[in-house]
Amino acid sequence: MIRIENISKSNSHRILYIEASAALNRGEKIGLVGPNGSGKTTLFRMITGQEVPDEGQVSTEKNITIGYFSQDVGEMSGVSAVTEVMDGAGPVSVVSAELRELEAAMIDPDRMDEMEEIIERYGEVQARYEELDGYGLESRAREVLAGLSFTQEMMDGDVGKLSGGWKMRVALARILLMRPDVMLLDEPSNHLDLESLIWLEQFLRGYDGALLMTSHDREFMNRIVNKIIEIDAGSLTTFSGDYGFYEQQRAQNEKQQQAQFERQQAMLAKEIKFIERFKARASHAAQVQSRVKKLDKIERVEPPRRRQAVAFEFLPAPRSGEDVVNIKGVHKAYGSRTIYEGLDFMVRRKERWCIMGINGAGKSTLLKLVTGTADPDKGSVNLGASVKMGYFAQHAMDVLDGEQTVFEWLESEFPRAGQGALRTLAGCFGFSGDDVEKKCRVLSGGEKARLVMAAMLFDPPNFLVLDEPTNHLDLDTKEMLIKALSEYEGTMLFVSHDRHFLAELSNRVLELTPEGIHRYDGGYTEYVERTGYEAPGLRS
Repeated sequence: MIRIENISKSNSHRILYIEASAALNRGEKIGLVGPNGSGKTTLFRMITGQEVPDEGQVSTEKNITIGYFSQDVGEMSGVSAVTEVMDGAGPVSVVSAELRELEAAMIDPDRMDEMEEIIERYGEVQARYEELDGYGLESRAREVLAGLSFTQEMMDGDVGKLSGGWKMRVALARILLMRPDVMLLDEPSNHLDLESLIWLEQFLRGYDGALLMTSHDREFMNRIVNKIIEIDAGSLTTFSGDYGFYEQQRAQNEKQQQAQFERQQAMLAKEIKFIERFKARASHAAQVQSRVKKLDKIERVEPPRRRQAVAFEFLPAPRSGEDVVNIKGVHKAYGSRTIYEGLDFMVRRKERWCIMGINGAGKSTLLKLVTGTADPDKGSVNLGASVKMGYFAQHAMDVLDGEQTVFEWLESEFPRAGQGALRTLAGCFGFSGDDVEKKCRVLSGGEKARLVMAAMLFDPPNFLVLDEPTNHLDLDTKEMLIKALSEYEGTMLFVSHDRHFLAELSNRVLELTPEGIHRYDGGYTEYVERTGYEAPGLRS
């Protein structure tokens, strides 16, 4: 359906692709992977014709429809969310718009003399609308929005009043409702809660078109894709199977290539040693010449290209007392909405609690109560002895000084740390090379989040409170963070919609539901096994 043939592409003096080729065939669901900045979004833009390759070509079959979801959603306002979604549904939305115009014309007293033509045209358009199942469109639009966690009130309200994250969901819903022949989805799992993520997963598994997508959620990708295209050093390499299989295959390929490289290097060293030893002897001149010619003809094996992934290790944190947080009889409400009524909750040393609950259940509120950024209406929240707390939330980025560079800000936070240690820290969190010279004010939301988290973990607390810590982290950085936190000796309380993160790091689950609060010993994996569902909003 889509062929990428020998493309080369440079962007701001940076080479993204060198004679790269790949294909997207009918029914394939492909995950596009590669480090940040490797050219994933550029590839999407070349497929949609928004950019062109410097060399080579990207060709698509005639008459196929392509739906492209990107992080840049554009302006939305003045209509309801459901109307905005319906307007993106392809041909039926154009017919729907004309139908609305004709309905307005039929009650316009200034157009009475045109009424016969208007009514005739209305009949034609209405027939076409029925043919396209237009009357089922609104119910399908509402079904998609409900799957993405919209309430009826949000569906019918002005889309312009929604936050950026909810507008992203509206833009995604437009593509899903359209059901094009090919879907290009650039990070569709961003900004979604766990319930929406699982609904989207099921929707895409049932979608019969071709799919090319990026995602920083490995579990989400694993359950959908049947092929991986990897961008690495300007080339496109295709692997059959899901993301987990790709990781295994890539590691195996690297191991084989390393073994070939080492064998060849040993052979070359042996030959060079012979040449060096006997080149001055006339009796060995013919043999030496023969071996020199042989070496010139050998095709050299390159060592495997290894992604730069720096391991991050925690400095030891001071030990806290056994009781880390004690919440007693807490009531909390926002206006008429009660969040907690008589909450009792204790966190003990080395426990790793993940907080589960649908949107509005009070997950972030609980973290705010624990960290003192919100006060209970009644009851008490007390930290235990020797507790040193670190709190990561999206608003934590406010601490950055926009005029300082990344490195200057780290130096101001840790004046006694050596330059080497701070550069290693920055590299762990995706700031390598010249990236440390960027001003904080030009950083993206994801870069700011990574920088604040780097600073928090460099001087480790013994109690970590994390609100969606993996938002904006790419797969490699996320893996590094999970590995580092798995070796962390302190206590954790966190909210995340990343199932891999939840499964790897939790050893307790606190589930917030309308029926009450439930505690589970064992981590997220045991929670799923015991309850039979992956998120509270999916309870039967």
